Amino acid sequence: MLIVLGAALLAVGLLWVLAPGFPLGRLPGDIRVDTDITRVYIPITTCIVLSAVLSAVLWIVGRLMR
Repeated sequence: MLIVLGAALLAVGLLWVLAPGFPLGRLPGDIRVDTDITRVYIPITTCIVLSAVLSAVLWIVGRLMR
């Protein structure tokens, strides 16, 4: 299980480096407020997408481990 998790983290890291134009973190629904003093970023849609993907991956891994 740890090897699969490590491989998944490696794949995500490589995707992050090799595809800098990938819009993860700048999706519609992510809230960003910029003022002169502060910057607030709330990645609501990004969190939902990552949660769905991680849930699907863990479900598939769980089914394969049976």
